[in-house]
Amino acid sequence: MPVKKLSLTLFCTILFWTLTACSEQQAFERYFDVLPVFWGQIYQQGGETLYCGEAFGPDKGRSINVEHVYPMSWAMKGEGCEDRDQCRASSSRFNRIEADMHNLYPARKEINKRRGSFPFGMVQGERREFGPCDFEFDSRRRNVEPRPAVRGNIARAMFYMHETYDLKIFRRQAELLKRWNREDPPDQEEKRRNQAIAKLQGNRNRFVDDPKEIDRLRF
Repeated sequence: MPVKKLSLTLFCTILFWTLTACSEQQAFERYFDVLPVFWGQIYQQGGETLYCGEAFGPDKGRSINVEHVYPMSWAMKGEGCEDRDQCRASSSRFNRIEADMHNLYPARKEINKRRGSFPFGMVQGERREFGPCDFEFDSRRRNVEPRPAVRGNIARAMFYMHETYDLKIFRRQAELLKRWNREDPPDQEEKRRNQAIAKLQGNRNRFVDDPKEIDRLRF
């Protein structure tokens, strides 16, 4: 291939990713607007919870709600808000962040609450507070350890939010998440999610399409 043609191809590829993969979602202006879509279309047939891998049907019941993998309290700090209501009232950008489905996963309410805004990490031992659910919580170190089967999903959601909205991830957390991304590549369900969200929201998580791109990120 001639050099000029190769350069043009490379330029078009970079431009494509810049315009489609890394752009902020523009489809949903409010978090509460996205919830019927999230449950009614992304998980229309049910699915499984993020942290426990528990199956649920279309009628998920009251024990399951939505987890923001990248915590909204971290995003609030970036917007300079004292609480979520203030951010919702004053920042259209925060509303788009809060409503971005690439960052949303079904989770058991009690575990969602327990995780709060704690960062992810490796917890010593296998002490489990939620029966057979492989989710460890360290109150002293203030971090949580999810099951191995979804560590890559979590990493790719976190890096998507970092890149798309310029949200902060500390270097130590980033290095752990990079390792998780390598150890747990996207499975068919994560790819299905990415495709379904892209159709509804208008943008993709490029790290699900090409996980190796995460290793190019610098912190």
